[in-house]
Amino acid sequence: MEPNWDELNFDFNATGGENLRYYFRDGAWSDAEYTTSEYIPVHMCAACLNYGLQAFEGLKAFRGVDGRVRLFRPHAHYARMAAGARKLCLPMPSEQMFVDACVDIVRRNLAFLPPYESRAALYVRPVLFGTKPCLTVRGSNEAGFCVFATPVGPYFKEGIHPINAIVNRNQDRSAPLGTGDVKVGGNYASSMLSCEEAHAQGFKAVLYTESIEHRYIEECGAANFIAIRGKRYITPKSPSILPSITNASLRQIAMDKGFTVEERQVDVAELDSFDECGACGTGAIITPLGNVYDPDMGKTIHYGDDVGPVLLDLYHSLQDIQYGRAEDKYGWCIIVE
Repeated sequence: MEPNWDELNFDFNATGGENLRYYFRDGAWSDAEYTTSEYIPVHMCAACLNYGLQAFEGLKAFRGVDGRVRLFRPHAHYARMAAGARKLCLPMPSEQMFVDACVDIVRRNLAFLPPYESRAALYVRPVLFGTKPCLTVRGSNEAGFCVFATPVGPYFKEGIHPINAIVNRNQDRSAPLGTGDVKVGGNYASSMLSCEEAHAQGFKAVLYTESIEHRYIEECGAANFIAIRGKRYITPKSPSILPSITNASLRQIAMDKGFTVEERQVDVAELDSFDECGACGTGAIITPLGNVYDPDMGKTIHYGDDVGPVLLDLYHSLQDIQYGRAEDKYGWCIIVE
């Protein structure tokens, strides 16, 4: 039975489709194993469960206006996972193995790739995890690499719209020279309490500051922060920030449109000088901020009840490439036949 594409949420939606696993043992990766099981057997003392030796990625495949299937920037996602594997001392698949696995899983799950008209996509999640049982803290010379896919609805079902956020100086999402610059589970675990507290106060997102002075903006929830001031595209630069592939893509598009891109420290005090601001990531592409409340200053900065024109244009411009409505002049997409 074909899924009801209009009812898809942005969440894991079980399909019964195939996923694949590779295992690294005795210095080599196994052949691919294909299964429809949603469960992975791991030892109870495995490094991934006990010491957080786990990295992951999230990328999307789109059915284009021309009917062709496009997988967005898998090589960039490989590079980011490889950086995480190095920090966590995990074996890492080769770039070709990673990209081929993502393409293969899209191909094997084409029946669950939403139609163009739905504004939905197929979300692809590669996961790398240490499987070596270890009671002491050390790297794992055994690992699993799993890739699965799930159809996801648009992040904003009723269309892109602004949300409200609160500045948080009381909990650090990450620290300099830590793991903030790689996509590992621990970075997200550290934000759970502040997110729950923000939601209890009626805020949808948290603006995190750096861990030294608590003066400069780092990330917005689980996404990069971006701001527009005139013809300037501004985004924080810090060793604690995950390099967003969506942000990198938007920066390039902004430059193509004549914007000056500034990657630098962004002071919380600058918030009321921005024309527009938001968060960006694979899930929503851009989540505009309508209001930001700073509890230390006791004030709310209001950006508007509607999406700003620049962020809306950048959002549509990136979607146009992903859905084949515009030229992919940077070769970001892989066509899955």
